[in-house]
Amino acid sequence: MTSFWLFLSDLFKWSYGFFDFAGNIVNWLLFIAGTVLFCYWCYVLVVTLGGDKDKEYYSPTEGKHPYYDPNIMRKENK
Repeated sequence: MTSFWLFLSDLFKWSYGFFDFAGNIVNWLLFIAGTVLFCYWCYVLVVTLGGDKDKEYYSPTEGKHPYYDPNIMRKENK
């Protein structure tokens, strides 16, 4: 019976080592994925939106939907 508990102890020691190893791999994979997403985000901000390209932007709804429209929101006098 003692050999069974020793075997079980060795199995637990091995499983903790395995989870430590697998956790390091998952940690590095998540770090690399986060780094790639951050670099892509920086690329979008700098290349596609940078260089005063916002001045060339034309909004098709600008002026057509004002924040306050007196025809819609008028104060009723009682």
